[in-house]
Amino acid sequence: MKRIGFLSFGHWAPGHGSLVPTAADALQQTLDLAIAAEEVGADGAFVRVHHFARQLASPFPLLAAIGARTSTIEIGTAVIDMRYENPLYMAEDAAAADLLSGGRLQLGLSRGSPETALNGSQSFGYVPDEGETDADLARRHTEVFRAAIAGAGVAMSNPQMTGMERPLAIEPRSPGLPERIWWGAGTRATAVWAAEQGMNLMSSTLLTEETGASLADLQAEQIQLFRDAWATAGHGFAPRVSISRSILPIIDDETEHYFGLRAQRDGEDQVGHLDGGLARFGRSYIGAPDKIAEELAADAAVQAADTILVTVPNQLGVAFNARILESIVRDIKPALGD
Repeated sequence: MKRIGFLSFGHWAPGHGSLVPTAADALQQTLDLAIAAEEVGADGAFVRVHHFARQLASPFPLLAAIGARTSTIEIGTAVIDMRYENPLYMAEDAAAADLLSGGRLQLGLSRGSPETALNGSQSFGYVPDEGETDADLARRHTEVFRAAIAGAGVAMSNPQMTGMERPLAIEPRSPGLPERIWWGAGTRATAVWAAEQGMNLMSSTLLTEETGASLADLQAEQIQLFRDAWATAGHGFAPRVSISRSILPIIDDETEHYFGLRAQRDGEDQVGHLDGGLARFGRSYIGAPDKIAEELAADAAVQAADTILVTVPNQLGVAFNARILESIVRDIKPALGD
């Protein structure tokens, strides 16, 4: 059976009628939704990380809180922009959150996406080296982070304190975490790179390349290239693959009110400009649960992936999104196969 999780961007905004007016509300409601999602049988609670925006930004305190209040649901990110991260401090945070959750952390990393800040990571103190791109910076930070969580020595001991000179590793460390690192790949080539590096694959509702194929078919090709490259690399564990989808079952008057008119408008992929090139944005699946189940069963990428992350309209509140997730788990997930 495929895993079904939710993905929240954690938007908040003040104003009349807002159910998530503050950052505190966004954080608390994400925690509450994770608890509710576990209760209705969902498999994962994931957050998106954005900086300089009214959205979730620092994931580890939130993930640690979710891990402490739940017992079975996977917790994770989709994704962390590694340009912004101190990889050694992040290694400590990630291990602590994973230990608190009993080994349920699934960390999605990436180069990040277009953002509101100009050169935002440089404001955090991280500047690409001469000749490096932003993507190179993200991959360099990722390499250091992954080595640290695997126990590599990253500093020499002080002989006056330890009586010896030896490499020191980051503490704490969490067994198994190195195999639960994912890379958010926006292209087929990046998916192959992720496989070569030994990272699981995350593919979102957009790809930054356009071939004329549907997003589902393009992602299915991306997933196959990833799995072929993984087999060639010969890593010692089986990889996982997740994709994101916008799934909005119409199950009552409230869901009809918010999304009924969007069903036809958002029922097709969109092509637009992103980062100087064409990108393909995935369609939304809106309608009766049995209709959505039939459409997703015919989605080639859904069939190829083992994990589906459902993007949720978090500003509509915990109760609303819990009802949506319950319907997806009960009415749609069984039709998606293994």
